[in-house]
Amino acid sequence: MKSGTRSSSRALARLQAIRQEFSTATARERRGLLRRLEHARLDSASQLLRLHELLCFANAYPDDPGLRRLVRRMLARFDQRADLRRHHRALRDSGIAGTTMRFRFFAATALRLARRWPGQLVFDWPAWDDPARLAELLPLLAAHAETPGLDEWDLGLRGWLARMKPARMGDAAFVLRRLDGRVPDPFVFEKIADGMDAPMALEPGRDTPTRTRAAWPVTRVAWQTEPLRRGRPDLAAILAQRPRAVRPLPLRAAQRMIDLAVGAMITHERDLDVFSYADPCDVRLVDCGDGLQFAAIGAVPERRLLLESVYGFLTLKNGVPTGYLLSSALYGSAEVAYNVFETFRGAEASEIYCRALAMIRHLFHVDAFTVYPYQLGGAGNDEGLQSGAWWFYRKLGFAPRHREARQLMRREERRMLRDPEHRSSIATLKRLGEHNMFRHEAGRRDDVMGVLPLANVGLAVTDLLARHGGGDADRGAARCGQEAARLLGAGPGRGWTPGERLAFARWAPLVVQLPGVARWSAPEKRALVAVMKAKGGRRESAFVAAFDAHGRLRAALVRLARSVRP
Repeated sequence: MKSGTRSSSRALARLQAIRQEFSTATARERRGLLRRLEHARLDSASQLLRLHELLCFANAYPDDPGLRRLVRRMLARFDQRADLRRHHRALRDSGIAGTTMRFRFFAATALRLARRWPGQLVFDWPAWDDPARLAELLPLLAAHAETPGLDEWDLGLRGWLARMKPARMGDAAFVLRRLDGRVPDPFVFEKIADGMDAPMALEPGRDTPTRTRAAWPVTRVAWQTEPLRRGRPDLAAILAQRPRAVRPLPLRAAQRMIDLAVGAMITHERDLDVFSYADPCDVRLVDCGDGLQFAAIGAVPERRLLLESVYGFLTLKNGVPTGYLLSSALYGSAEVAYNVFETFRGAEASEIYCRALAMIRHLFHVDAFTVYPYQLGGAGNDEGLQSGAWWFYRKLGFAPRHREARQLMRREERRMLRDPEHRSSIATLKRLGEHNMFRHEAGRRDDVMGVLPLANVGLAVTDLLARHGGGDADRGAARCGQEAARLLGAGPGRGWTPGERLAFARWAPLVVQLPGVARWSAPEKRALVAVMKAKGGRRESAFVAAFDAHGRLRAALVRLARSVRP
């Protein structure tokens, strides 16, 4: 091993060792090590990846202004490194600038990429087991005048795509854009595009998404001058804290934030519907102090659920995306899914999670939280099992309601009291992870997310449309809209937006079968119309507030949900 290689390896090893240590001395040492590596030529892809992750971490947790400038300079030039160009194939799917991302992008994300970077989005043919579905769609993609050639010549699927598409457009971008033009209904387009199950590759371009340069501009940096908070947080105390500020983003800034969130998903080989179908009118930046922010992103009205309100949150530390959350809120409660990107795990996961719950409590006025099985290591989440995720939530005061799960939990806790070294087996964690966990801040109640059988409301609507639609769901829904307007004494007015009209139409089959709604007072009926309108309004969190304030509606919906059987 050459002396330069040994020196670089030692520098990387030392950087890794002090990665989460913060003091004046370690800041000085970190700066010197990074300067040594800035122009060094690393011998392997694994060393490059390690250096990249250390830079990303230091960008989120900078010691001081000088070190931050150095880190950001190294990240800005990372794709210009000669060693990266040499190892770029081995670093595919890493999200590093200058490398290719391969993934089976869902329809909305794939179309976004096809529109923004048409020259970079191609099919990953070696990874595609069965492109037959696309071959079946080929006549749909062609202009009518092309059909004589299609009928006569067998150029093969790839041959035809190469001939049909523009020279500088990727074949995946061509298919998606042409299909989008042929299929005007976005829901039908989504089914067709996702049905292809096509692996794709986003080749690196000048401004394609990367983890390397992903950052939101910040005006004030929180310098990391003391050790990270690793102890168990006092969740009750943190939940009482309000965010420092909640600021709606102007449309242009909101679109940039959405792009950052979608890019974070792409470069971590993930997809999140609420980011893919984000509404620029419903994006807020929540400042929790200490450099921690959450970008709260809501969906466009067409993609909102009938009942609960879903928001995605991009976690930002000093502007650097470090993870994301998904929240589904209603009835003063919220189901919350929490994810920390691998680079930042082991830093402040518990602290940030607690502050995220406090932020969600403030935005949606909730006093109960639910964690569903996948987050706990259930439903096939092997990573959650191996990490002991169930106990992460238990130590923060969450507990299952299911009788057998509670018995198992108490048994494990007794064993831990007798033997502090005891750890639950994977088999035990699987059993524990089969059931939701809950935390109540104002006393246990049953009308919360994860307990209420809200899916039964959909069954009630199905039964209604089957009885009154004559097999024509659209006709049945239209009749329900008329009946709901008559029943409530009001319907969509002249000033209603398309989203608000859509929400009223979607809620109408539900309204006409709410128990006792005909006997409600005029103010209660007007309040219900306001709830329906809010579902399609500018900010879906306003719907949650209006719904939760309507006691009679809450009670009627519970009765309806509990009266229906699958």
